[in-house]
Amino acid sequence: MPSTSSMTLGDLKRLIRTGEGTFLEFKRTISSPEKIAREVCAFANTKGGTLLIGVNDNKTLIGVRSYYEESYLLFEALNVLCDPPIEHIVEIVELGDKDIVVVKVMESEEKPIYVKLGKKNHIFVRDKDKSIRATKERAALLRAEARDNGITFEYGENEQMLFRFLNEYDKITVNEYSRLINLNKYRSSRILIDLVSLGVLNLFNKDETEYFTLTSKVF
Repeated sequence: MPSTSSMTLGDLKRLIRTGEGTFLEFKRTISSPEKIAREVCAFANTKGGTLLIGVNDNKTLIGVRSYYEESYLLFEALNVLCDPPIEHIVEIVELGDKDIVVVKVMESEEKPIYVKLGKKNHIFVRDKDKSIRATKERAALLRAEARDNGITFEYGENEQMLFRFLNEYDKITVNEYSRLINLNKYRSSRILIDLVSLGVLNLFNKDETEYFTLTSKVF
């Protein structure tokens, strides 16, 4: 059951003025549970966030007629389509005779969260103001972070070649690293992902391509 939000209408308006971003998403209504599942899954797989239902993309507050008319679809998105179900809090901010539904999504401790779409499961993550399907590298990173057996760092020839390359060229893709060390893409990707998990590398997306960079210069 939702609770009345501690936010006032003024607080809500100030939050909305910040615009959509990594931690905030607007929806006019719940048009389908699948669309909502993508958004909340992305928040849970990243750093958490807040979904406001009853707010236009242009930041206009329109509200929904009643939370209870949206509750079934919201429940399906959060607890049926998302696997495992997502930890969340639902609050209501009254807007005259309508409601703004505030869905606060916590960062999951059981990453990755999957969305069941048809016969397939998909992983979504938050990238700035968009919820996007995770690339193979991003999905692998989520799985690596969830592994219990620990990851150790081996400073071998492959890693030395990687660090020399990054000190000269700043960034590298899986394909480039695979060619550099003459290993298949799967094994090359595992090395890079493990180094991200250890905090040695950063992973970022630019123009729909995943790049790896050093967190600091290695000589």
